[in-house]
Amino acid sequence: MKKFLISFSFIFFIAAFALAQTDSLVSFSVQSTKIKDSVYEIKAVGKIKEGWHLYGINPAVKELESVKFSFEYENAKEINDPSFDHSPEIISDVIFKKVNVFTKTVTVIQQIKINGFIPAKLKGTINSSLGKNDEFQQSSQAFEVNLEGGIAVLNNAQKIKLASIDIDHPVNDCGTKNNSGNNGLLSVFFLGFLGGLIALLTPCVFPMIPVTVSFFTKRSQNHKQAIRNGALYGFFIFLIYVLASVPFHVLGNVQPEVFNNISTNSWLNIIFFIIFIVFAISFFGFFEITLPSGFANKADSKSGLTSVGGIFFMALTLAIVSFSCTGPILGTLLVGSLSGGAWQLTSGLAGFGLALALPFALFAIFPNWLHSLPKSGGWLDTVKKVLAFVEVALAFKFLSNADLVMHWGLIKRETFFALWILVGTGLTLYLFGILRLPHDYIGMKITNARKFVGVLAFLFTLYLIPGLTSTKYANLKLLSGFPPPSHYSIYGKSNVREKGLEANVVNDFDKALQLAKEQNKPLLIDFTGWACVNCRKMEENVWTNPEVYNYIRENYILVSLYVDDKENLPIEQRFTYTTKDGSKKEIITIGDKWATFEAENFNQVTQPLYVILNTQQQLMNNPVGYTPDAKEFRSWLQCGKQAFDKK
Repeated sequence: MKKFLISFSFIFFIAAFALAQTDSLVSFSVQSTKIKDSVYEIKAVGKIKEGWHLYGINPAVKELESVKFSFEYENAKEINDPSFDHSPEIISDVIFKKVNVFTKTVTVIQQIKINGFIPAKLKGTINSSLGKNDEFQQSSQAFEVNLEGGIAVLNNAQKIKLASIDIDHPVNDCGTKNNSGNNGLLSVFFLGFLGGLIALLTPCVFPMIPVTVSFFTKRSQNHKQAIRNGALYGFFIFLIYVLASVPFHVLGNVQPEVFNNISTNSWLNIIFFIIFIVFAISFFGFFEITLPSGFANKADSKSGLTSVGGIFFMALTLAIVSFSCTGPILGTLLVGSLSGGAWQLTSGLAGFGLALALPFALFAIFPNWLHSLPKSGGWLDTVKKVLAFVEVALAFKFLSNADLVMHWGLIKRETFFALWILVGTGLTLYLFGILRLPHDYIGMKITNARKFVGVLAFLFTLYLIPGLTSTKYANLKLLSGFPPPSHYSIYGKSNVREKGLEANVVNDFDKALQLAKEQNKPLLIDFTGWACVNCRKMEENVWTNPEVYNYIRENYILVSLYVDDKENLPIEQRFTYTTKDGSKKEIITIGDKWATFEAENFNQVTQPLYVILNTQQQLMNNPVGYTPDAKEFRSWLQCGKQAFDKK
């Protein structure tokens, strides 16, 4: 392990050094000149490192890009291609043959037009390609330039950190301090454990149990050693999955909000959607997915050892070769738990690893139990195809997450249920043998167990049908929090962010504070997210409770702040914020603003989080997170209101 850490650190240092070297190959100084209203000329003068050349415009070499500007402000548009103040040299390049290049210095000119608001400063990057003999490097340099006639962006930093908040001394000491990040660890562990049990029934894992246990019993000198080796094998399986979460703890120490950014990132969710569809097609039997043989062979070559190291590599081999079956389950666990932080991911992976490890350890200790295991056969193929249908359903959840945070409007709540009904119908038809997939044949025997599962699939599909309507029956509590929220509907709800509390709900903190002052009511802040499952559960199961519903509506001004909203703020509201640990953070989107607001004032980065403030923005009681008990949540609301009245 020590050697691994040293090697990793060395590689990281070399990579960082190489990146620094790349950035120093060319250095640009940037200025702007106003040509006419809304039109500016950006001029970048670059000094090129001795011995290197910067590639100019080379139409004949399509894969070689010249200097390119990119601007952070989406309303800044290039009028034409970049131009240069002098002609390039023509050289015979080792890589690209005859090309146009610049040496020593280069001046690049780009004209832009800015539509709408013109800021006093414009940020962007200059990307360029450089070469030297047989070396090729790309450089990216950030810049900031003043724009004549632009309007200075207001200093919005003071709207992030509220000096009036004393997180350790609320007016009333009710609620549970810092509970929102860890209250779901046990439930995530059990979800991971359930995922591990499902993985055990896949064709990639189940046949390995008798083979591996037989290996230990035959290779061991006595039963005691067989027990030791089997237990060690199980422990290493568990350890491997737990260790997979360690990098996320490092990331969390660097930037706690990274977990929410990862789990709600639209492109990541789209990638998972594609991966799950591909895995599902594979599970249906149309083709096989295997990892590159080098991965498995490398680990397997070490697993023949009889030492502790050999047993570890046997466990690693299992983790690698079973990935085609465990990958989708682990992917769901990754994206589903990351929004709760690294410890939730660790908890989920620990549960998964424990479920996967237990059978190997137990059967090594009690080898006679092997006789009670069902033989591998056609039932495993059925399990695999059932999982394929489940993966298709989960794939649409990932696509829905991306749709929600980007506001595309592609998968409204009713569309989501329609897709799931189609999947459920397909699963039902398959289980009863009506729909045939690869390796199925006419006259194939349908077991009673398969028919039983088919009946369950049929009943579940019927249960989904009310979700297509706009009636009170559309709230399917068994799936609470999983589909898009009820206000994200094809039936044209007037406010997509409304949560059933009519005019009581606003999404602007300043406006909500003003309403609180006008009506002399406390402010209930709901830190939420479009892709937050527990947030939907609270809204659909707790907030709909008549006592909770009426109490919020009559006694509070409710403001919902979406920390994963990817919509850009107006340019005049964007700024660079210095966090309490001294790091710089660009506040570009609505989500950036409210996620930072939550972290800086309440030391939390998970959702949901509920906070009660008075009109002087003082904390009334301890913030709380996911609280599925309606009575408990109402008591917390009452405590906050009592503190407000006392103040």
